[in-house]
Amino acid sequence: MLQVALAQVRVHARRFIAVGLAVMLGVAFLAATLMVGATTNASLRQSVGASYATADLVVTADDGSGVPADAVESLGSLPGVDAVYGLERSFTQLTTGSETSYAVLTSVAPPELEGAVITSGSAPRAPGEVVLDETSAERLGVVPGDTVAIDDAAASAAGPDATSLGNALTVTGLMAPSADPGLSGAVQVLASPTIIRALSGGETYVRNVQLSLAPGADAGATRDAATTAVAAATPSVDGAGALTVRTAGEQTTADVAMLSNGSDLLTGILLAFAAVAVIVAGLVISNTFSVLVAQRTRELALLRCIGAERRQVRASVLVEAALVGLVSSVLGVLLAVGVMAALVGLARQTEFGSFATLAVPASAVLIALSVGILMTLLAALVPARAATRVAPLAALRPTEPPAAGTRSGRMRLGAGLAALAVGVVLLAFGAATSAILPAVAGGAVSFLGIILLAPFFVPASVAAIGRIARPLGVPGNLASVNAIRNPGRTTASSAALMVGVTLVTMMMVGAQTARTTFDRELDENYAVDLQVSGPGTLSAGDTPAASPVDEPTLLAIDGVESAVEITPVMLTSPEDGAWLVYAADPVQLAQVLRLSGVELTDGMVLAPQTWEQDQVTLEGGNGPADLPVVATDAGFFQPLITTATAERLGGTPPDALASYLGDTDDTGPGITGESLSAYLGATVWLKLDDGLDGNGVAEVQSQIVAATGISEYNVTGAAIERLAYNQIIDVMLLIVTALLAVAVLIALIGVANTLSLSVLERRRENSLLRALGLTRGQLRGMLAVEAVLIAGVAALLGSGLGVLYGWLGAQSALGGIASVTPSIPLGQIGAVLAIAVAAGLLASVLPARRAARLSPVAGLAAD
Repeated sequence: MLQVALAQVRVHARRFIAVGLAVMLGVAFLAATLMVGATTNASLRQSVGASYATADLVVTADDGSGVPADAVESLGSLPGVDAVYGLERSFTQLTTGSETSYAVLTSVAPPELEGAVITSGSAPRAPGEVVLDETSAERLGVVPGDTVAIDDAAASAAGPDATSLGNALTVTGLMAPSADPGLSGAVQVLASPTIIRALSGGETYVRNVQLSLAPGADAGATRDAATTAVAAATPSVDGAGALTVRTAGEQTTADVAMLSNGSDLLTGILLAFAAVAVIVAGLVISNTFSVLVAQRTRELALLRCIGAERRQVRASVLVEAALVGLVSSVLGVLLAVGVMAALVGLARQTEFGSFATLAVPASAVLIALSVGILMTLLAALVPARAATRVAPLAALRPTEPPAAGTRSGRMRLGAGLAALAVGVVLLAFGAATSAILPAVAGGAVSFLGIILLAPFFVPASVAAIGRIARPLGVPGNLASVNAIRNPGRTTASSAALMVGVTLVTMMMVGAQTARTTFDRELDENYAVDLQVSGPGTLSAGDTPAASPVDEPTLLAIDGVESAVEITPVMLTSPEDGAWLVYAADPVQLAQVLRLSGVELTDGMVLAPQTWEQDQVTLEGGNGPADLPVVATDAGFFQPLITTATAERLGGTPPDALASYLGDTDDTGPGITGESLSAYLGATVWLKLDDGLDGNGVAEVQSQIVAATGISEYNVTGAAIERLAYNQIIDVMLLIVTALLAVAVLIALIGVANTLSLSVLERRRENSLLRALGLTRGQLRGMLAVEAVLIAGVAALLGSGLGVLYGWLGAQSALGGIASVTPSIPLGQIGAVLAIAVAAGLLASVLPARRAARLSPVAGLAAD
């Protein structure tokens, strides 16, 4: 029987192509998923480990509080230690000409432990010398010999030492960018510990201590000595955790575990999608083998006649499945390795992915191969059992689908109804209580029930929709009948496609509902589209410069409809929280507010929704004044009074402002109400043109940054928040849809396979129809309509289920933070239906060509 099985695979290889593709794609998805986690960890090791590339031992605090400074000297004096390096780091703003960039300063290490690779120039030797990474230097136009400076505000906040040291830092050289992910996106600076400590207010904070051992030193003994030394140094730092001595490799492993928080969420999510692909592939495989067994009934009966036992027939089918599963699984693993290698190659070309490293663990290969072979065997088990029921000299008889009147039908019906009932209860509970875990469990269980019940409603649905094809004439009538001639096969093909379409539609509806929910919440919590905050200074006595943020500049930007500047003028009483109150022109304010029914008038305070008091006391220059409070529905809102009210109250007394701003310098002129806005910085509220899309909002933000010179973080508001949320949702939807497309592709392979095997099974019938006058075009049309019916019904059922699951899922996930109203993206769902129909037509092309090429005489002569 082994030879028979091998002969079947060799002679009828084309019949197994679709099965092989389904297995290959499912296994490739699973193998790639398992490789993602290993590749991520390998890449992190490559990047994080770069920090310890020259060290033998690393000392760190368990809670990240740092290593006591005096421990560095004690560790350096240990026997066997050749060099010691206490890594110090500071974060600041670096100014190069007119551009200010976020920078990370790292202390210079001894030559034995210096991991930085100087590509040009020399290492810093004095406190006023620095080295920049060559990527940032190229972007900023800096070369060795140029000077850079610490931003004035950052230096002033650090203290006079930082101000004096950071005014002119000479760039002595350039270095290769570090692969440390903690430094990505920043200007990497190698500097003297002196400037780093100055930026930290004179304090020494050692992040870790790295040791280089002398040649021939006993690593174990040195590590024990270091452990003893740091144990004695730990109490010298208040609240510090225990210090641990690790090898460089052990420290890298610990850092990677900390970065991943001890879990691999990405791999878990991808495994869920891989499971969907495997399940769909299993449905396709089972359906295909069922058809193959039905086609070979005569052959199996002949084998029984010449002495083959039932177990031998069953073993023959399972051997075929094992061979197909093995070959396809190997190809799937190779495909996964190729895809991952391509992705890693692309990542290496990016600025932040140069450290990407491909990892193909043996466990991923073995698991993927095992799942692929086991999946194929399990899917072929039911067809293999059906093969053993073939009696000698049995005639070809298609297998009937489970019916409610049979034992298997009753068991399937009972299990399906039970699963559906339990799932609906859990799903309803999760949606009602905004609990995501019960909702996910309920969705999975209820969908399993729907799949079990599919044989009882899918054929009826196909028959009902098939009536639409009757106006097409003979091809339409024949297609509607043929589509349900073998309900079991039709159900299996439709169910596989229904799984993929349901999940794709669910994600579309969930994303659209989340988008609508977030938009509504943003509109309710933000009063304006954009808020632009200008720079200011808190140093008393200086002459305030004109702010780059003003109404004329902002109104000149395309996309800005109106603007109003809100000016800080006074404070509420300490009993009322000492809130800073702003003044605005009520006419201009009305032009930018998005809140309905809100109006600023004289003699009142317009406040955020968090204010619960009916009135507040303002500390005016003309004495305290009690004003009524009108709270808005917006959570992000500055308290406002009219400019006329502010003038009447006389502003805030200078002593109150000085106390609020923390100004205790009695030698200077102090801060007065007239200069308050200049010191705090200007704030302008904007209303954007209606209908501005995400790209338009991003362009407005870019123009504001370019026109004013402020950071993009100073441009906030509902439009920016909406842009951020929508970008996240769009990216997630794109990724999820791409992942689920694998399952849909496998399902469509199943539809094509069903038609292909149906053509082989109905050769005599199709030839007879041709002999009776059916043209080749009509035959191709019949098979095309048949494919469209199977794919279309699956897409319709999947879309309906996806809408329901998407809405309930969004309610479960977001119901606790916002009011959720279902939003159905009809255009996207329509596109899914159109793609399903088009894919059905495409799936019918090759089978239809094969059927049309067969002459009636040859087909009728076939046995």
